[in-house]
Amino acid sequence: MRQVRVTSFDVAALAGVSQSTVSRALAGDPVVSPPTRTRVVEAARQLNYHIDENAARLRTGRTGTLAVVVISREGQGHHDVNPFYFSLLGAVCAAASSRGHETLVTFQDTPDSLSGRYEEQRKADGLIVIGTTANRPAWTYFRELGESGALVVYWGSPFDDLDWTRSDNHQGARLATAHLLGAGYRRIVCVTSEGSPQRQFNERYDGYAAQLREAGHQPRAIEIDERLAREDQGRKAVAELIAAGEPFDAIFAVCDQIALGVLLELHDRGIAVPGQVGVVGFDGIRSGGYAIPPLTSLEPDFQSAGVMLVEKLLNQVAGKPTDRRRVPVRLVARASSKGPAARKD
Repeated sequence: MRQVRVTSFDVAALAGVSQSTVSRALAGDPVVSPPTRTRVVEAARQLNYHIDENAARLRTGRTGTLAVVVISREGQGHHDVNPFYFSLLGAVCAAASSRGHETLVTFQDTPDSLSGRYEEQRKADGLIVIGTTANRPAWTYFRELGESGALVVYWGSPFDDLDWTRSDNHQGARLATAHLLGAGYRRIVCVTSEGSPQRQFNERYDGYAAQLREAGHQPRAIEIDERLAREDQGRKAVAELIAAGEPFDAIFAVCDQIALGVLLELHDRGIAVPGQVGVVGFDGIRSGGYAIPPLTSLEPDFQSAGVMLVEKLLNQVAGKPTDRRRVPVRLVARASSKGPAARKD
Protein backbone atom coordinates (compact mmCIF):
# COMPACT_ATOMS: atom_id res chain seq x y z
CA MET A 1 0.00 0.00 0.00
CA ARG A 2 1.17 3.48 -0.83
CA GLN A 3 1.77 5.68 2.21
CA VAL A 4 -0.24 8.90 2.24
CA ARG A 5 1.84 11.99 2.97
CA VAL A 6 0.73 13.97 6.01
CA THR A 7 0.18 17.67 5.31
CA SER A 8 -0.18 20.77 7.44
CA PHE A 9 -3.93 20.61 6.77
CA ASP A 10 -4.06 17.26 8.60
CA VAL A 11 -2.22 18.81 11.54
CA ALA A 12 -4.63 21.75 11.49
CA ALA A 13 -7.65 19.42 11.59
CA LEU A 14 -6.29 17.44 14.53
CA ALA A 15 -5.29 20.57 16.46
CA GLY A 16 -8.54 22.36 15.69
CA VAL A 17 -6.88 25.40 14.11
CA SER A 18 -6.38 26.84 10.64
CA GLN A 19 -3.58 25.73 8.33
CA SER A 20 -2.02 29.20 8.49
CA THR A 21 -1.91 28.93 12.31
CA VAL A 22 -0.03 25.63 11.96
CA SER A 23 2.55 27.32 9.71
CA ARG A 24 2.98 30.22 12.12
CA ALA A 25 3.15 28.00 15.20
CA LEU A 26 5.81 25.68 13.77
CA ALA A 27 7.81 28.68 12.51
CA GLY A 28 7.89 30.14 16.04
CA ASP A 29 5.77 33.18 15.21
CA PRO A 30 5.13 35.04 18.50
CA VAL A 31 1.57 35.95 17.45
CA VAL A 32 0.57 32.33 18.21
CA SER A 33 -0.25 31.86 21.88
CA PRO A 34 1.79 29.28 23.86
CA PRO A 35 -1.23 26.98 24.47
CA THR A 36 -2.10 26.95 20.76
CA ARG A 37 1.53 26.34 19.80
CA THR A 38 1.70 23.42 22.24
CA ARG A 39 -1.48 21.92 20.74
CA VAL A 40 -0.11 22.26 17.20
CA VAL A 41 3.28 20.77 18.10
CA GLU A 42 1.58 17.81 19.81
CA ALA A 43 -0.66 17.22 16.78
CA ALA A 44 2.39 17.33 14.48
CA ARG A 45 4.16 14.83 16.72
CA GLN A 46 1.20 12.44 16.71
CA LEU A 47 0.98 12.55 12.93
CA ASN A 48 4.78 12.39 12.49
CA TYR A 49 4.59 15.61 10.48
CA HIS A 50 7.78 17.42 9.50
CA ILE A 51 8.09 20.86 7.94
CA ASP A 52 9.00 20.85 4.25
CA GLU A 53 12.27 22.77 4.54
CA ASN A 54 12.54 23.40 0.81
CA ALA A 55 9.07 24.91 0.68
CA ALA A 56 9.78 27.00 3.76
CA ARG A 57 12.96 28.34 2.20
CA LEU A 58 11.13 29.25 -0.98
CA ARG A 59 8.55 31.19 1.03
CA THR A 60 11.11 33.06 3.15
CA GLY A 61 13.70 33.57 0.40
CA ARG A 62 16.39 32.15 2.72
CA THR A 63 18.62 29.13 2.19
CA GLY A 64 19.25 28.25 5.84
CA THR A 65 22.97 28.03 5.02
CA LEU A 66 25.90 30.26 6.00
CA ALA A 67 29.07 30.25 3.89
CA VAL A 68 32.50 30.29 5.56
CA VAL A 69 35.65 31.13 3.60
CA VAL A 70 39.06 30.27 5.08
CA ILE A 71 41.74 32.42 3.42
CA SER A 72 45.13 30.74 3.06
CA ARG A 73 48.48 32.17 2.00
CA GLU A 74 48.77 32.03 -1.77
CA GLY A 75 50.29 28.71 -2.80
CA GLN A 76 50.09 27.33 0.74
CA GLY A 77 48.67 23.85 1.21
CA HIS A 78 45.59 23.65 3.39
CA HIS A 79 47.50 21.41 5.82
CA ASP A 80 49.73 24.46 6.52
CA VAL A 81 46.85 26.69 7.64
CA ASN A 82 47.31 27.98 11.21
CA PRO A 83 45.52 25.44 13.49
CA PHE A 84 43.90 28.42 15.21
CA TYR A 85 41.62 28.83 12.20
CA PHE A 86 40.51 25.20 12.29
CA SER A 87 39.43 25.69 15.92
CA LEU A 88 37.63 28.88 14.95
CA LEU A 89 36.01 27.15 11.96
CA GLY A 90 34.69 24.38 14.20
CA ALA A 91 33.26 26.96 16.61
CA VAL A 92 31.52 28.80 13.76
CA CYS A 93 29.98 25.60 12.38
CA ALA A 94 28.76 24.59 15.86
CA ALA A 95 27.25 28.03 16.46
CA ALA A 96 25.50 27.99 13.09
CA SER A 97 24.11 24.52 13.77
CA SER A 98 22.74 25.63 17.14
CA ARG A 99 20.82 28.36 15.30
CA GLY A 100 19.38 25.85 12.83
CA HIS A 101 21.73 26.72 9.96
CA GLU A 102 24.01 24.57 7.85
CA THR A 103 27.48 25.72 6.78
CA LEU A 104 29.20 25.69 3.41
CA VAL A 105 33.01 25.83 3.82
CA THR A 106 35.66 26.65 1.22
CA PHE A 107 39.42 27.26 1.39
CA GLN A 108 40.64 29.98 -0.96
CA ASP A 109 44.09 31.36 -1.73
CA THR A 110 44.89 32.17 -5.37
CA PRO A 111 43.12 34.95 -7.35
CA ASP A 112 41.42 32.43 -9.64
CA SER A 113 39.96 30.58 -6.63
CA LEU A 114 38.35 33.62 -4.99
CA SER A 115 34.58 33.35 -4.90
CA GLY A 116 32.06 34.79 -2.50
CA ARG A 117 28.81 35.41 -4.39
CA TYR A 118 26.89 32.76 -2.49
CA GLU A 119 23.82 34.95 -2.00
CA GLU A 120 23.50 35.63 -5.73
CA GLN A 121 23.84 31.91 -6.45
CA ARG A 122 21.23 31.07 -3.76
CA LYS A 123 23.75 28.89 -1.94
CA ALA A 124 23.92 30.82 1.34
CA ASP A 125 22.35 33.75 3.16
CA GLY A 126 25.66 35.43 3.96
CA LEU A 127 29.38 34.96 4.35
CA ILE A 128 31.89 34.69 7.21
CA VAL A 129 35.53 35.28 6.23
CA ILE A 130 38.39 34.03 8.41
CA GLY A 131 42.06 33.25 7.77
CA THR A 132 45.43 34.86 7.30
CA THR A 133 45.58 38.58 6.55
CA ALA A 134 48.88 37.99 4.74
CA ASN A 135 46.88 37.30 1.56
CA ARG A 136 46.05 40.94 0.77
CA PRO A 137 44.45 40.31 -2.66
CA ALA A 138 41.95 37.92 -1.06
CA TRP A 139 40.98 40.43 1.63
CA THR A 140 40.65 43.17 -0.97
CA TYR A 141 38.32 40.93 -2.96
CA PHE A 142 36.05 40.21 0.02
CA ARG A 143 36.15 43.82 1.14
CA GLU A 144 34.91 44.93 -2.27
CA LEU A 145 32.30 42.17 -2.18
CA GLY A 146 30.94 43.59 1.07
CA GLU A 147 31.00 47.12 -0.31
CA SER A 148 28.91 45.95 -3.26
CA GLY A 149 26.10 44.95 -0.88
CA ALA A 150 26.87 41.33 0.01
CA LEU A 151 26.33 40.31 3.64
CA VAL A 152 29.83 39.63 4.99
CA VAL A 153 31.43 39.55 8.45
CA TYR A 154 35.12 39.05 9.12
CA TRP A 155 37.40 37.54 11.75
CA GLY A 156 40.27 39.98 12.03
CA SER A 157 41.11 42.05 8.97
CA PRO A 158 43.91 44.17 7.54
CA PHE A 159 41.23 46.86 7.13
CA ASP A 160 39.88 48.50 10.28
CA ASP A 161 36.74 49.79 8.56
CA LEU A 162 35.29 46.30 8.02
CA ASP A 163 32.78 44.63 10.32
CA TRP A 164 35.48 42.59 12.06
CA THR A 165 35.58 40.54 15.24
CA ARG A 166 38.86 39.86 17.08
CA SER A 167 40.26 38.46 20.30
CA ASP A 168 40.80 40.92 23.13
CA ASN A 169 44.44 41.15 22.07
CA HIS A 170 45.48 44.08 24.24
CA GLN A 171 44.11 42.56 27.44
CA GLY A 172 45.49 39.14 26.54
CA ALA A 173 49.00 40.56 26.08
CA ARG A 174 48.70 42.31 29.44
CA LEU A 175 47.78 38.98 31.05
CA ALA A 176 50.77 37.28 29.39
CA THR A 177 53.20 39.96 30.55
CA ALA A 178 51.78 40.11 34.08
CA HIS A 179 52.06 36.32 34.27
CA LEU A 180 55.74 36.39 33.29
CA LEU A 181 56.47 39.19 35.76
CA GLY A 182 54.69 37.29 38.49
CA ALA A 183 56.79 34.21 37.74
CA GLY A 184 59.96 36.24 38.36
CA TYR A 185 61.03 37.18 34.85
CA ARG A 186 62.16 40.76 34.26
CA ARG A 187 63.91 41.08 30.89
CA ILE A 188 60.91 40.17 28.76
CA VAL A 189 61.20 40.51 24.98
CA CYS A 190 58.27 40.54 22.54
CA VAL A 191 58.66 38.74 19.22
CA THR A 192 56.33 40.61 16.88
CA SER A 193 56.01 42.61 13.67
CA GLU A 194 55.10 46.29 13.64
CA GLY A 195 54.49 46.29 9.89
CA SER A 196 52.54 43.04 9.67
CA PRO A 197 49.08 43.00 8.06
CA GLN A 198 48.10 40.95 11.11
CA ARG A 199 46.80 43.98 13.01
CA GLN A 200 46.33 41.88 16.14
CA PHE A 201 50.12 41.68 16.41
CA ASN A 202 50.27 45.44 16.99
CA GLU A 203 47.52 45.22 19.60
CA ARG A 204 49.37 42.45 21.41
CA TYR A 205 52.64 44.37 21.40
CA ASP A 206 50.89 47.47 22.75
CA GLY A 207 49.37 45.48 25.62
CA TYR A 208 52.73 43.90 26.44
CA ALA A 209 54.52 47.27 26.37
CA ALA A 210 51.90 48.98 28.55
CA GLN A 211 52.03 46.24 31.20
CA LEU A 212 55.83 46.20 31.24
CA ARG A 213 56.14 49.98 31.55
CA GLU A 214 53.66 50.03 34.42
CA ALA A 215 55.92 47.56 36.21
CA GLY A 216 58.92 49.85 35.68
CA HIS A 217 60.57 47.92 32.84
CA GLN A 218 61.33 48.88 29.24
CA PRO A 219 59.73 46.91 26.41
CA ARG A 220 61.86 45.45 23.66
CA ALA A 221 60.66 44.12 20.30
CA ILE A 222 62.35 41.65 17.98
CA GLU A 223 60.92 41.82 14.46
CA ILE A 224 59.94 38.62 12.68
CA ASP A 225 60.90 37.97 9.06
CA GLU A 226 57.55 37.90 7.24
CA ARG A 227 59.06 35.96 4.34
CA LEU A 228 59.49 32.87 6.51
CA ALA A 229 57.04 30.32 7.85
CA ARG A 230 55.86 31.07 11.39
CA GLU A 231 58.07 28.53 13.19
CA ASP A 232 61.11 29.70 11.23
CA GLN A 233 60.24 33.27 12.21
CA GLY A 234 60.48 32.25 15.85
CA ARG A 235 63.77 30.46 15.31
CA LYS A 236 65.33 33.41 13.51
CA ALA A 237 64.10 35.87 16.14
CA VAL A 238 65.85 33.90 18.88
CA ALA A 239 69.04 33.73 16.83
CA GLU A 240 69.00 37.52 16.31
CA LEU A 241 68.24 38.12 19.98
CA ILE A 242 71.21 36.05 21.09
CA ALA A 243 73.48 37.62 18.47
CA ALA A 244 72.56 41.09 19.76
CA GLY A 245 74.13 40.18 23.10
CA GLU A 246 71.50 41.92 25.24
CA PRO A 247 70.38 39.76 28.20
CA PHE A 248 66.82 38.43 28.25
CA ASP A 249 65.02 35.93 30.43
CA ALA A 250 61.57 35.64 28.81
CA ILE A 251 59.90 35.85 25.40
CA PHE A 252 56.31 36.74 24.63
CA ALA A 253 55.59 35.65 21.06
CA VAL A 254 52.54 37.21 19.40
CA CYS A 255 51.27 33.85 18.10
CA ASP A 256 51.70 30.23 19.14
CA GLN A 257 53.28 29.05 15.90
CA ILE A 258 56.06 31.64 16.34
CA ALA A 259 56.37 30.58 20.00
CA LEU A 260 56.84 26.93 18.96
CA GLY A 261 59.75 28.02 16.76
CA VAL A 262 61.17 29.94 19.73
CA LEU A 263 61.02 26.78 21.87
CA LEU A 264 62.77 24.72 19.19
CA GLU A 265 65.62 27.23 18.75
CA LEU A 266 66.15 27.62 22.49
CA HIS A 267 66.27 23.84 22.85
CA ASP A 268 68.77 23.46 20.00
CA ARG A 269 71.02 26.07 21.66
CA GLY A 270 70.89 24.34 25.03
CA ILE A 271 68.95 27.14 26.73
CA ALA A 272 66.62 25.73 29.39
CA VAL A 273 62.93 26.59 29.34
CA PRO A 274 61.60 27.72 31.78
CA GLY A 275 64.71 27.78 33.98
CA GLN A 276 66.71 30.24 31.90
CA VAL A 277 64.03 31.67 29.61
CA GLY A 278 60.25 31.68 29.98
CA VAL A 279 58.05 31.54 26.88
CA VAL A 280 54.41 32.54 26.33
CA GLY A 281 52.46 32.45 23.06
CA PHE A 282 49.01 33.58 21.93
CA ASP A 283 46.15 31.73 20.19
CA GLY A 284 45.63 28.59 22.29
CA ILE A 285 46.34 26.06 19.52
CA ARG A 286 46.13 22.45 20.73
CA SER A 287 49.64 21.51 19.60
CA GLY A 288 51.07 23.97 22.13
CA GLY A 289 50.02 21.62 24.90
CA TYR A 290 52.23 18.88 23.43
CA ALA A 291 55.37 20.98 22.98
CA ILE A 292 58.46 20.34 25.11
CA PRO A 293 57.91 21.93 27.52
CA PRO A 294 54.16 22.53 27.08
CA LEU A 295 53.55 26.09 25.94
CA THR A 296 51.79 28.69 28.05
CA SER A 297 49.36 30.57 25.83
CA LEU A 298 46.50 33.06 25.72
CA GLU A 299 43.44 31.21 24.46
CA PRO A 300 40.41 33.01 23.04
CA ASP A 301 36.98 31.73 23.97
CA PHE A 302 36.39 29.87 20.71
CA GLN A 303 32.76 29.13 21.53
CA SER A 304 32.07 32.83 22.09
CA ALA A 305 33.94 33.68 18.89
CA GLY A 306 31.79 31.32 16.83
CA VAL A 307 28.58 32.57 18.41
CA MET A 308 29.60 36.20 17.91
CA LEU A 309 30.41 35.75 14.20
CA VAL A 310 27.20 33.83 13.47
CA GLU A 311 25.11 36.28 15.49
CA LYS A 312 26.69 39.22 13.69
CA LEU A 313 25.92 37.72 10.28
CA LEU A 314 22.36 36.69 11.13
CA ASN A 315 21.72 40.18 12.48
CA GLN A 316 22.91 41.56 9.14
CA VAL A 317 20.47 39.23 7.39
CA ALA A 318 17.69 40.53 9.65
CA GLY A 319 18.81 44.15 9.27
CA LYS A 320 19.81 44.53 12.92
CA PRO A 321 23.03 46.21 14.12
CA THR A 322 25.61 44.38 16.26
CA ASP A 323 28.44 46.17 18.03
CA ARG A 324 30.11 43.23 19.83
CA ARG A 325 33.65 42.91 18.46
CA ARG A 326 36.01 41.54 21.10
CA VAL A 327 36.23 37.91 22.19
CA PRO A 328 37.49 37.31 25.76
CA VAL A 329 40.75 35.42 26.29
CA ARG A 330 42.17 33.40 29.18
CA LEU A 331 45.67 32.48 30.23
CA VAL A 332 46.47 28.77 29.94
CA ALA A 333 49.55 28.43 32.16
CA ARG A 334 51.84 25.51 31.35
CA ALA A 335 55.45 24.52 32.04
CA SER A 336 57.12 26.95 29.60
CA SER A 337 56.66 29.87 32.01
CA LYS A 338 56.99 28.40 35.49
CA GLY A 339 59.76 30.80 36.49
CA PRO A 340 63.52 31.30 36.29
CA ALA A 341 65.93 29.25 38.37
CA ALA A 342 66.92 32.45 40.21
CA ARG A 343 65.11 35.78 40.22
CA LYS A 344 66.89 38.51 38.25
CA ASP A 345 66.12 42.08 39.25
